[in-house]
Amino acid sequence: MTLQTKKSVQALHWTGTSLKVLDQRQLPETLVYDDYNDAAGVTEAIATMRVRGAPAIGIAAAYGVALSVIQHCADAPANWQQKVADDIALLAKSRPTAVNLFWALAQMKVLLEQPLTNPQAAFIACAEKIHADDIVANMTMGELGADLLTGVKGVMTHCNTGALATGGYGTALGVIRSATQRQPLNVYAGETRPWLQGARLTVWELAQDEIPVTLLADSAAAWLMKSGAIDWVIVGADRIAANGDTANKIGTYSLAVLAKQHGVKFMVVAPTTTLDWTIENGDQIDIEQRDQNELLPACYNKEGSLVSAWNPVFDVTPAELISAIVTERGVVLNPTEQGMRGLKDVI
Repeated sequence: MTLQTKKSVQALHWTGTSLKVLDQRQLPETLVYDDYNDAAGVTEAIATMRVRGAPAIGIAAAYGVALSVIQHCADAPANWQQKVADDIALLAKSRPTAVNLFWALAQMKVLLEQPLTNPQAAFIACAEKIHADDIVANMTMGELGADLLTGVKGVMTHCNTGALATGGYGTALGVIRSATQRQPLNVYAGETRPWLQGARLTVWELAQDEIPVTLLADSAAAWLMKSGAIDWVIVGADRIAANGDTANKIGTYSLAVLAKQHGVKFMVVAPTTTLDWTIENGDQIDIEQRDQNELLPACYNKEGSLVSAWNPVFDVTPAELISAIVTERGVVLNPTEQGMRGLKDVI
């Protein structure tokens, strides 16, 4: 089997001296890259969701640290390490839920503590390796996940988990890409409110790769499952606890509950950098709450309004509702804490 090597539009492009970030808030109508030259700019790009998706956030943060090193080695050669450490702390505050962000920053902290003859080159190489390794992991997960879809007629995905959310190719969308190269597959995408990542990003990205896809309202998912049109729901993850509980875009938990009711299998696809071995279960995952004004109609966005909004952007799906967790190290079926621990032993 030869993997598709065609690249979709990429979320991140490293120039060697700056990071170009695709402003995903403007897709699909407008394709615009913003150019960032320092860690503060990259932090803002992550916090404002110009770049989103757990792996892409981690990669962007790594490049943000590389930019910090370039800047401060030139501006403050006597104490550049402290300046970079401050920028790492700034980047860590950009989004709280995606563990890939903290994993990437941890790699940079280790490098910061080492004696380096050429810090700029070393940090750039580390960021580029994080980026390249993510693409390789995605391709591997794509094949492993596709192995589970033999004979399947239809799948549904949620949010965006493709090249736009990763270093390239995608996690859950990578599985769909790999599967469609093997067999015909009906692909459905939920719109994913309130940011509409499914409607704006997923269906657009699949169309770029000439993969047919059907968009549906989030509230139509139960009826789609009852119709028998899909056999699997396939999603990504922003953080996975040691027992397999999974944080992902808001609405994932409800899809898992619906899938259980209708006999539809549920697949989570994520690199091992998304696994957080420091937390036992999903109750310990910090769920990001964004500004209520991202959800409220403009007429209620005023002082004294009696209408407010609750706006969590992630939820947690219990492991018992998950049929398979697919990583680049292997697949855990019907995940339990013991089953998840097996991934630690894979090199």
